[in-house]
Amino acid sequence: MLLRLDKYLADMGMGTRSQIKEKIRKGKVAVNGEPTWAPELKVDPSRDTVELEGRPVGYAELEYYMLNKPAGVITATEDKRQKTVLDLMEGRKRRDLFPVGRLDVDTEGLLLITNDGELAHQLLSPKKHVDKVYYVKLDREIPREAADTFAAGMTLGDGTKLQPALLCLESTVSARLTIREGKFHQVKRMFQAVGCRVIYLKRLSMGPLALDETLAPGACRPLTEEEIRQLKESVSLKAGQ
Repeated sequence: MLLRLDKYLADMGMGTRSQIKEKIRKGKVAVNGEPTWAPELKVDPSRDTVELEGRPVGYAELEYYMLNKPAGVITATEDKRQKTVLDLMEGRKRRDLFPVGRLDVDTEGLLLITNDGELAHQLLSPKKHVDKVYYVKLDREIPREAADTFAAGMTLGDGTKLQPALLCLESTVSARLTIREGKFHQVKRMFQAVGCRVIYLKRLSMGPLALDETLAPGACRPLTEEEIRQLKESVSLKAGQ
């Protein structure tokens, strides 16, 4: 795969294409140790070495991160008023990363950040039946019939039909809920339908990917090769895709 030099550097977040072209024309970029003044120069990310102002710039085509989302941060790529999950992403190379699915602003826990559009599409597809597990605390005792109601597949007040979900009680006011969808405020609306209000919500896992409990709220880390492989296999994608 050959890339234009200016696109290579733009992909790695080194500036806008116009800013990068200006730096190249000023002789601030070298390829394989030789200065170049040609933004259109084709480079091979797997073989060529690119330096900007004397610093090597490696190329990553796809990136995968696990983020422990804290409350108070919105699940978006950018926002002029509020901090987004991407604002927490230190050390990322790509500028085209995005969150897979969304968590409400007051919801914590596992969030996958990537630029792999195909994997994201498959993980969010209802047809793939990817389990998402949440830990939830309620403002009152969970009704005895709630587990059966969720397991049967419920219809919300506005007519929204939900797939069956698994409710495992941990106490009279807390539980783990496994769902296979991600509809608007779904978990909160499910419990509201059985007379409870969610006061704390945290996503623990998505398919085979479980939250690394050593990650502090707001911290992230790259996925391991094994985690990436398991995610792709869970939606029938080959590891090389």
